Amino acid sequence: MKRSKTTTIKDLQKMIKDTSKLRKSYSHSTEHTRWISNCLYLLEDIFGENSRIYITFANLPWRFRGTLATDAFRYEHDLGQKNQEYFLRDLDTAKGMFESAIDQIKQKGIENVYEGKNPSNQSSDIVKIISLIDTKLRKFIRKIPEKEKEIQDALENLFIGADLDKEFTREKETIPYSSKSYIPDFVFKKINTIIEVKLCTSTTKEKEIISEINDDIIAYKTKYGNLIFVVYDLGIIRDQEKFRNSLEENNEQIVVKVIKH
Repeated sequence: MKRSKTTTIKDLQKMIKDTSKLRKSYSHSTEHTRWISNCLYLLEDIFGENSRIYITFANLPWRFRGTLATDAFRYEHDLGQKNQEYFLRDLDTAKGMFESAIDQIKQKGIENVYEGKNPSNQSSDIVKIISLIDTKLRKFIRKIPEKEKEIQDALENLFIGADLDKEFTREKETIPYSSKSYIPDFVFKKINTIIEVKLCTSTTKEKEIISEINDDIIAYKTKYGNLIFVVYDLGIIRDQEKFRNSLEENNEQIVVKVIKH
């Protein structure tokens, strides 16, 4: 179902409001069970069943789990109190999650928060694009480039030649972050991916590119999950692996491809 940003935020705000009403109830009461069911349907519709927010909410226990240190005569009473304590705690957790969900929608847009049932299709498309860049980009550049625009043009021609012309936009989107606005070179919205081009022409530029990419990552990650940086190198970068690892480390959603002229 196609959702509007405004309606979705209102639905989430209603779920937040309901957490206050449920504080007078108890774990898995009729009204609590109905609310959980509605929340799961809503979160799956908005974020998908593979999203962290859906999985985390679905696994809230809503009651005490562990060993209760009490005597046999007070066990049922103390367990009831403990269950209620954990029920209220999980209501607070759920409220925080829904507030975070609203933040994500405001930052990324309603169309960019969904993580569906089969992420393998998205991964497959990304792998195809990376393979194209790896094997074909160099062939599209016939002379030593002087500007990044030449690499961008070659990349666009490569994508069009691979029948991807309807899948991306070029320099159409602006992503505000802090006091700056960032314009990614290519955006593949369907697979939640940005591709950014850099041209390395000197050792000074190599250092600048590392700084630029780190800045781009922070800004672009506010809206898109997958980032591909294409660094076209004119023989400056000596240790490609070290260069890539310094930027890709601990983040599977960031890919740095160094293409040698």
